[in-house]
Amino acid sequence: MGMKTGIEWTDATWNPVTGCDKISQGCKNCYAHDLALRLKSMGQHGYRNGFDLTLQPDMLEKPLQWKKPRMIFVNSMSDLFHDGIPLEYIQKVFEVMRRCPQHTFQVLTKRSERLLQLSPDIDWPPNVWQGVSIELQRYSSRLEDLKRTSAKIKFLSLEPLLGSLDLNLNGIDWVIVGGESGPKSRPIQEEWVLSLRDQCSKYQVPFFFKQWGGINKKAAGNSLHGLQYTEFPKPTPIFALSA
Repeated sequence: MGMKTGIEWTDATWNPVTGCDKISQGCKNCYAHDLALRLKSMGQHGYRNGFDLTLQPDMLEKPLQWKKPRMIFVNSMSDLFHDGIPLEYIQKVFEVMRRCPQHTFQVLTKRSERLLQLSPDIDWPPNVWQGVSIELQRYSSRLEDLKRTSAKIKFLSLEPLLGSLDLNLNGIDWVIVGGESGPKSRPIQEEWVLSLRDQCSKYQVPFFFKQWGGINKKAAGNSLHGLQYTEFPKPTPIFALSA
């Protein structure tokens, strides 16, 4: 916990679980998979199992030690709603987040069916933002599952964006869009991004365009017709991206 990150829409990462399985097209070139194997080869104890699902109970209370407010991406190296994570452990993660009202926690999942199934068993604190990833229209049911949860702030991560999307954004508080990066990155089309920008405008949802991606994502940047879109849900915590 407290690991600084290059992810543009958060301050830090916290991984009470590591490891995952690939379940849809967006997982094909998973950065976390390759990073976990690299950390294992470096002898990092937390990645002794590589990318196999591993609970990290010694990391559970780390946020309690971080007094300065931060926006924290939870499980950047896993998925909190993976079938292999017991409900009791998920509830422990939420209890820690509840005990840290100074922080804002961002939880992201592709496993929206389990998210919806477990939602009644979770005490949702207001400082937890729950999101789902959608990379293609065929996975848009994740959006509907998210809407039916009791999360206080609901957001979408449309990254890596692999096709055009037509979404009903009623009830959604934030949308992140981004192209895939890295040597095996799949292309993104400007028209897909423009359409999502316009959909966000229609539903009055804050729009965050993270990146075009590609082999050199820094060179490609995140400018869309000369503008940068880095909106957050309102009210945005005053400490967001302050680190």
